[in-house]
Amino acid sequence: MASLLSCSTCVVSSKPSFLIPGWGSKPRTRWGSIGLTIAPQTERRRSRALAVVSRASRVVFRDLDADDFRHPLDKQNTLLLRTIPGLNELGKALLGPVTEQVMLLENIGTSVLVSETQLPDLHKLMVEAAKVLNTEAPDLYVRQNSVPNAYTLAVSGRKPFIVVHTSLVELLSRRELQAVLAHELGHLKCDHGVWLTFANIITLGAYSVPGLGAMIAQSLEEQLFRWLRAAELTCDRAALLVAQDPKVVISVLMKLAGGCPSLSDQLSIDAFLEQARSYDKASSSPIGWYIRNAQTRQLSHPLPVLRAREIDEWSRSHEYRFLLKRAAQLEDSLNV
Repeated sequence: MASLLSCSTCVVSSKPSFLIPGWGSKPRTRWGSIGLTIAPQTERRRSRALAVVSRASRVVFRDLDADDFRHPLDKQNTLLLRTIPGLNELGKALLGPVTEQVMLLENIGTSVLVSETQLPDLHKLMVEAAKVLNTEAPDLYVRQNSVPNAYTLAVSGRKPFIVVHTSLVELLSRRELQAVLAHELGHLKCDHGVWLTFANIITLGAYSVPGLGAMIAQSLEEQLFRWLRAAELTCDRAALLVAQDPKVVISVLMKLAGGCPSLSDQLSIDAFLEQARSYDKASSSPIGWYIRNAQTRQLSHPLPVLRAREIDEWSRSHEYRFLLKRAAQLEDSLNV
């Protein structure tokens, strides 16, 4: 079946799109930077040394299956989508070869293809992330754009590819950028392509179908958005499996919520998690619960503070620690 997958790492959007809006930032960090800020020379060397140690000590999930880290809400809402009669046929009708070709040419014609000889540092980050997640590395493109964003496209019969905007590269450290790539790889690993296609085409394109379009979109929109938000939680877990440090993933979410290169050294992960706990407390009352549901119902991505809280909790879960232990044991057995 023809499929075209789109995902953005940007935090929220009222409707999903192939390029979910973000915001610009002034260039500051460089391709090779490791830390969250540009430090003095001695501190930079120390940070790089620590980063090398961290990467060397990471485990590789050689037998990782998508269901090993899939969020329960992702599983639940995927099953609900599969019960909708005619959804596959509707997707085929709305997504034709012309649409696929337009999206394909639009992205590869205006970007730089990353390889071993073209932006090799980024290429290495992608290959490493794919290896850790036990999946094939797709093509990676860098596109000039002032909106910090990353998304994935999987066109039927073609190798999938990930697109990263230059402003996102400037906003994030090297490890954070790899976490973003891992998030996008999570969508491919979990085979989210079909449902993300429906979410984009039905909730956007179906409105243009005479007579039937609006009715279809209205009946499916809320359920698709609910699934989209759950799928993002799954892929945040994929990011953690590659980073193997919850602070890296949470820092990405914090920067997308309200960061810029000039303020990186003033951001606090602990304060951001406390902000998440404050949000939970404020929304625990009946009125707060109603406002929270109304606030998130039309969002394609969960609120950034809630994503941060989710990844913080999963990093301390038995499930996550079991995956790390299993991977380490397998690696030890292979090295004997």
